[in-house]
Amino acid sequence: MIPQISQAPGVVQLVLTFLQVLEQQGFTGDTATGYADRLTMSTDNSIYQLLPDAVVFPRSTADVALLARLAAEERFSSLIFTPRGGGTGTNGQALNQGIIIDLSRYMNRIIEINPEEGWVRVEAGVIKDQLNQFLKPYGYFFAPELSTSNRATLGGMINTDASGQGSLVYGKTSDHVLGVRAVLMGGDILDTQPMPVQLAETLAKEQSVIGRIYRTVYQRCRDNRQLIIDKFPKLNRFLTGYDLRHVFNDDMTEFDLTRVLTGSEGTLAFITEARLDITRLPKVRRLVNVKYDSFDSALRNAPFMVEAKALSVETVDSKVLNLAREDIVWHSVSELITDVANKDMLGLNIVEFAGDDQVLIDGQVQALCQRLDELMAQNAGGVIGWQVCEELAGIERIYAMRKKAVGLLGNAKGAAKPIPFAEDTCVPPEHLADYITEFRALLDSHGLSYGMFGHVDAGVLHVRPALDMCDPQQEMLMKQISDEVVALTAKYGGLLWGEHGKGFRAEYSPAFFGDELYGELRKVKAAFDPANRLNPGKICPPEGIDAPMMKVDAVKRGTYDRQIPVVVRSAWRGAMECNGNGLCFNFDVRSPMCPSMKITSNRIHSPKGRATLVREWLRLLADRGVDPLKLEKELPEKRVSLRSLIERTRNSWHARKGEYDFSHEVKEAMSGCLACKACTTQCPIKIDVPEFRSRFLQLYHSRYLRPVRDHLVATVESYAPLMARAPKTFNFFINQPWVRRLSEKHIGMIDLPLLSAPSLQQRMVGHRSANMTLEQLESLSTEQKAKTVLVVQDPFTSYYDAQVVADFVRLVERVGYQPVLLPFSPNGKAQHIKGFLNRFAKTAKKTSDFLSRIAQLGMPMVGVDPALVLCYRDEYKQVLGAERGDFHVMLVHEWLPLALESLEARDVSGEPWYLFGHCTEVTALPAAPQQWAALFARLGAKLENINVGCCGMAGTYGHEVKNHANSLGIYALSWQPSMQTLPKNRCLATGYSCRSQVKRIEGNGVRHPLQALLEILG
Repeated sequence: MIPQISQAPGVVQLVLTFLQVLEQQGFTGDTATGYADRLTMSTDNSIYQLLPDAVVFPRSTADVALLARLAAEERFSSLIFTPRGGGTGTNGQALNQGIIIDLSRYMNRIIEINPEEGWVRVEAGVIKDQLNQFLKPYGYFFAPELSTSNRATLGGMINTDASGQGSLVYGKTSDHVLGVRAVLMGGDILDTQPMPVQLAETLAKEQSVIGRIYRTVYQRCRDNRQLIIDKFPKLNRFLTGYDLRHVFNDDMTEFDLTRVLTGSEGTLAFITEARLDITRLPKVRRLVNVKYDSFDSALRNAPFMVEAKALSVETVDSKVLNLAREDIVWHSVSELITDVANKDMLGLNIVEFAGDDQVLIDGQVQALCQRLDELMAQNAGGVIGWQVCEELAGIERIYAMRKKAVGLLGNAKGAAKPIPFAEDTCVPPEHLADYITEFRALLDSHGLSYGMFGHVDAGVLHVRPALDMCDPQQEMLMKQISDEVVALTAKYGGLLWGEHGKGFRAEYSPAFFGDELYGELRKVKAAFDPANRLNPGKICPPEGIDAPMMKVDAVKRGTYDRQIPVVVRSAWRGAMECNGNGLCFNFDVRSPMCPSMKITSNRIHSPKGRATLVREWLRLLADRGVDPLKLEKELPEKRVSLRSLIERTRNSWHARKGEYDFSHEVKEAMSGCLACKACTTQCPIKIDVPEFRSRFLQLYHSRYLRPVRDHLVATVESYAPLMARAPKTFNFFINQPWVRRLSEKHIGMIDLPLLSAPSLQQRMVGHRSANMTLEQLESLSTEQKAKTVLVVQDPFTSYYDAQVVADFVRLVERVGYQPVLLPFSPNGKAQHIKGFLNRFAKTAKKTSDFLSRIAQLGMPMVGVDPALVLCYRDEYKQVLGAERGDFHVMLVHEWLPLALESLEARDVSGEPWYLFGHCTEVTALPAAPQQWAALFARLGAKLENINVGCCGMAGTYGHEVKNHANSLGIYALSWQPSMQTLPKNRCLATGYSCRSQVKRIEGNGVRHPLQALLEILG
C-alpha cells in the first residue's frame, strides 16, 4: 500500500503572521500557503524551480498598497516579495522565495478606452490577446507581439519589455506604454507619464520617497548621458533592465520615469495599471510564405525582404516545421504551406506586408514574388517555392503555428529536450547569417540537436539546444554553452537577452555594462527598493547591499526530477515532460483546453499544475523508497480483504480529521479534471492528464476509501441495461424529491439523468436490426455485407438518449444500407476516468475481443458518441497495448461519406444549422466539423461550426455535487452565450454529455447532427 507523504516543506511562522494580519486589515484578495499552491508558482516557462513561501492574489491596487504598507513594518522587514503575471518568462524572472504576488487571477479588468485619442487603461493582469479581442471592434490593437500572447499578461510584458514579430515597425512594449500606476514598498502610489524636464526637476526636490526616486533617476541619467548612449547597443532589442537610455528624449526636453519601470522585472515596484498607446488595425494584410532548400538560405535571403518594406520576416527551420507537421496545428495550415514536388522544404520565411493602401501593398507583394520567381529561374538563393495568403483567417492560422513552435520544440523525442537559456540572442541583422553559422558550429561541436526560428528582421534568433537536465553532466554543459554564447554574441556586437528578459542570466550584467554603468543601475535600484525586498537577485542589487545575484546554473526542475528513478520517469512520461510553456493557461473561453483552469483561475487545476504536482508526488515516493510501478503491478493480484478495508477506513478517518498527506492535495487537483482530453492534442507536449490522473487515483484509493458515487459511476454499464428493462418505473423513483435529496446529500450526485422511455429495445421491437445473431451475420452474402452497417452501442446514448440510436438506424436505412444493432458490450470509459484501471483493463479486453471477432466479418462498425468511440482508439491502446484486437469503430461522420457517394449533390440553401463540437472530438479529430459541414452541403443544407470550448458536463463530472457550480460556470463561458442567440431547434451537438448539459440548463435539448440529416432526407 502506498504510504502517507507528509514531508512537504512548511511555511515560516512570520509569513503566516503577515498573511493573517493582512486579512485582518481588510485585504480582499486570496492567500495560499498550501504546498500544491506554492509548487505551481515554483516554475515558469524556464528550466528553473524555486519554491516560494506563499502566494497572494490581490483584487485591486488598493490591495497591493495595503500589502506594501504592512510589509514596511519593522516586524516584517525580512520578508521579500515578487510580482508575477502569466508565468511565461523563459529565464525565471518571476521565480523567487518569499511571497509571490500574482496579479493575473483578479486584476484583469480593462478600465477605460479612448478611441479618439488612441489609448486604453488596463490592470496588470489583462492578457495580451484578451485586450486585442476587446479592441478589435474599435478598429485598434495593441501592437507588441509575442508567441505567448494568449496567456501573457500586460504586466508581465511591461516588466520584461516584451516584443516579437513586427517589432521593427511596431516597436517594443515600452514604446507603447504612456504611463503606469505602480505601488512602491511602503505603499506609496507612483503614477508616471512623459513630462517636461522642468516638472521632473520640481518633483525631484520633494523630500519624499517619490522625490528621492525622481531625484536619483534624473541626476544619474543626466550626468551619465554620454556613457549611457555609448554603452547601450544600437539594436532594436537594445535592452531588458533599467532603460536609462530613453528616460530623456533625444533633445533632453522631456523626462519619463516609465522607461525605467518597463523591463525592470518587478525589482522596482508593483506595476498594477498601465495606460497604453493602441494602434489602428491595418486594412490590408498579405502574407508570403517563402520556401527554401535550407535554413541558411532562408536566413541569407531575408534581408532583401526587409528592404522590400515588409512589416516582418519570421524564419523557421526544418526541425520546427517537421514538429509542426506532427501536431494538430498543421491541419490548419497544410493548404497554406504546401510541399514542393520532389524537393525538401528545410526552411521557411513568413513575410508580412500590411497597411491601408491595398494598391501599394499588392504592388509590394507582386514585386517580391516576381523577384522570387527570378531567383527560382536562376536556381539561386535556395528558393524552391512561395505562396501568398490574403485571407485574414489564414494569416492568423499561420502565425498560430509559428507561435506554437516554442512549445513544439519541447515535444522532441528522448530524454534530451530543447531548453531555453540562450535562445533570444540579438545581433545586428546584417550579421545574423554569419553569427548563426558560428552558433551552429558551437552547438555541433558539442554534438547537440536543436531547432531554430526567429525574427530575422530584428536580428533575433531563437535556438534551443536539446539537453537532459536530469543529467548532472549535461546541466554543467548548459552553463558552459551559455558562457560561450555570451562571448560569441559580444563578438558580433549583440547581447544575450534580446527579447526574453534577464532573470537568472543577470549574472552576466556586470561584464556587459562595465563597473561604472552597472553601478548606476544599482543606484536606481536603491532609490526604489533600498532594502532589496522586491524580486532580489534579478537585474542588480541596490547600492550599499552586497547581495548575491541569481545564477544561470541555479536549481532547476531537473535537479528534483533526477531524484525519481529513470524507469518511473519513463513510465509517467505525461507528468514528467511538461516543459512549463503554459499553453493550458489560454484565456480564450472558446479554446477547449483547459476548462477547469478557465473556471477556477487556479493554476493547480491545469495540465501544467497537475503535472507539477504528480512529479513532486513521484519524487516524494522515491524519497520514501516506494516504487509506484511495483505497486501498480501488484494491485491486480491483491483481493479486497477485511484488513485492507479497515486500514483504508482508518486512513480516511484520519484524513477527515485533518491529518496531512500531500496526496490529498494532488487528489484535489485531479478531482477537478473533466477528463476532456483536450490537453492530449492541444498541448504542444501532448500532456495526457486523464491518463496519469487515472493511475494516480488507482494508487491513492489503495490507501483511502472511495466515495460511493465513484462506484456508482464505474458500474453504470452494469445496472443501466437492467434499469432499461423498466425505464418508467425507475424514472418514477429517480424523479422523487426525496430520492434526489438523498442522492445529493449522501451520494454527492445531482440532476440524475432519466432513462429513455420507451427504451431502445422497446423502440426496436420487430425491427430486423435488433434480431440478427452472429451466425446470421456470418451467413450474409458478400453483396449483403457490403450494404450492412453494424451499430456499436454505448451506455449513454443507448440507455439515456435512445432516440439518437433509433434515428441512426433509420438514417442508415434511408441511405440504402441495412443497420444491425450489435449486442451491448461495456466500453469502460467511466471506469478509466475514476481510476478503476484493473476493472477497465478487464472490460476493455472483453469488449476488444468481441469487436475483433465482429471486425472479421468485414462490415463497417459505427458508434454515435465521440467520447466512447475515441476511447477504443486511445485508452484501449494504452491499457491493452499489443493485446488490443484488430478492429476499428467509426464515428457517424466518418462512415456517412461512403454512404452518400451515390447521392447527387444538391445546391445549398435555406436556414443554416449550427454545430456545437464535442471538445474531445474536435481536438482528437480537428477535421470533424468540416466533415459534418460537407455532409450537410451534399444534401443541400448549410452547417456552421460554432467555436466553443467545453460544455462543462464531461460525462458524470457535471452530475457531481462538488463540481456542480463549476460545471454551470463552464457552460456559461462559451456555450450559453451562443445558445441564447441561436435558434435551439437548429442547434446540434454530437456529444451525449453536451446534449445533456444543454437540456438541464436550457430546459430543451438539442439534437445530434445525424438527426438533422435524417430530417433533411425526409
